[in-house]
Amino acid sequence: MTDLTGLDPSTPVLVGVGQSSDPLDSPHYHRWSAVELAAAAAREALADAGVEAGEIDTVAGVRQFEVSTPYAQAPLGRSDSFPRSVAGRLGAEPRRAILEVTGGQSPQHLVAELARAIAAGEAGTVLLVGAEAISTARAWAGKPDAPDFGETVGGQLEDRGYGLDGMLTGLELAHGLVAPPTYYALFENARRHRLGLSRAEYAEAIGRLFEPFTEVAAANPHAAAPVRRTAAELMEVTDRNRLITDPYPRYVVARDQVNQGAAVLLTSVGRAAAYGVPRERWVFLHGASDLVERPVLDRPDLGLSPASVRAAATALERAGTTPDELDAIDLYSCFAVPVFLVCDGLGIAYDDPRGLTRTGGLPFFGGPGNNYSMHAIAEVVAAVRARPGSRGLVGANGGFCSKYSAGVYSTEPVPFRAWSDAGLQADLDRVPGPGVTEAYAGPATIETCTVAPRRDGSAYAVVVARLPDGTRTLAVAADGDDDVVAALLGEQPIGSGVELRRTGEVNTVARVLG
Repeated sequence: MTDLTGLDPSTPVLVGVGQSSDPLDSPHYHRWSAVELAAAAAREALADAGVEAGEIDTVAGVRQFEVSTPYAQAPLGRSDSFPRSVAGRLGAEPRRAILEVTGGQSPQHLVAELARAIAAGEAGTVLLVGAEAISTARAWAGKPDAPDFGETVGGQLEDRGYGLDGMLTGLELAHGLVAPPTYYALFENARRHRLGLSRAEYAEAIGRLFEPFTEVAAANPHAAAPVRRTAAELMEVTDRNRLITDPYPRYVVARDQVNQGAAVLLTSVGRAAAYGVPRERWVFLHGASDLVERPVLDRPDLGLSPASVRAAATALERAGTTPDELDAIDLYSCFAVPVFLVCDGLGIAYDDPRGLTRTGGLPFFGGPGNNYSMHAIAEVVAAVRARPGSRGLVGANGGFCSKYSAGVYSTEPVPFRAWSDAGLQADLDRVPGPGVTEAYAGPATIETCTVAPRRDGSAYAVVVARLPDGTRTLAVAADGDDDVVAALLGEQPIGSGVELRRTGEVNTVARVLG
């Protein structure tokens, strides 16, 4: 390892990682709550570093799904302060507790933010932690012997709120556009049209992308679906692999029914040395970036994500490295399109022999709410420790390709820089969007669309349409309009003309013109 002489003692360093899981089918199933899963992972992180829990002065928690929106439910109860409940399980009494905003970017964002706090002397030893017990909640809700996950601990808590501003508009809500698979399917289909691929060609591409992910998941002891599948198996629609929304069968959609936790321990170089953390376990943040995309319907191109690409590229630039020089990569993979877009932007092949995931990815390892990338960080840290001096990239996505946080990690010591993304964000924000027209009747052109089958045999079909004045609107197929649904499921409906009408508070597709 490079000599540490001259490195500022306040330089932040990652010294511990831990993961936990509690699958329903395990002979050692515990019915752990999210707090207990997080505490188990945190104990592993502390043991990994050889640091006592009493040294923790700051604990930051990633939001569970059950506290991610104002309408979320907690069927088994929940803590009034997730981070303080975890700290209490460890015997820690941190002076500061944080509950981060909603989004899969949270773990990587917190690493960068609290590394800055350590460098500035505002924090000493920081525990980042998150977990989900969604499988247990679904399995036991309503049963007389269900566990009670409710607890009240009180104390200081910096609750940052949901952070959902700009994520969902009234127009989207009115048209039923709320489910993440539907949004990502719209992006996926827009990208397919831009590339000029047939349905079969694009399905094959998704399958080929994710086949190696299943191999990684199959070898991961914490994976929720440790099963190797071929590209064809992943994309063949069957009773078990039902279509969620065009073009996604269930196997290639993020798996949120999991019981998983992960934790990361950060401190300063000076403290790490005082604690006696072995130097081969020190991992430094070489570069990071956090950027936000504009609201979905006001994006210039629904088949691109410039904020995601820019964040990943900027983290690499700040680390003084290139995609080709990375040894470990984990790109957020709730669906295929976020992986495709970052690979396209960075020039990484979809079948890169280094692999694009270290966990197995969200559809196969599991998508533990907003906390997936804490697991990715833990795996990338393990990878760069195994090859001292190597570098690993974590790309963390939140919302609907709405927020992207990227970090580059290595055991190679570097001075810490408190990067600012304000200028990059301003550049992105200056690019004009098309504007949105909410109520419309008349001719338009399909820009992207998707159809989601319902269990009762009907379908939800939604269209993003461009109007003659260049603005966008949303429209849905009227219930029972099989002709419109069939047209939208045709080989290439994007680019076709449509006639829209106003029906009550929504725009509906009167007919697809072909």
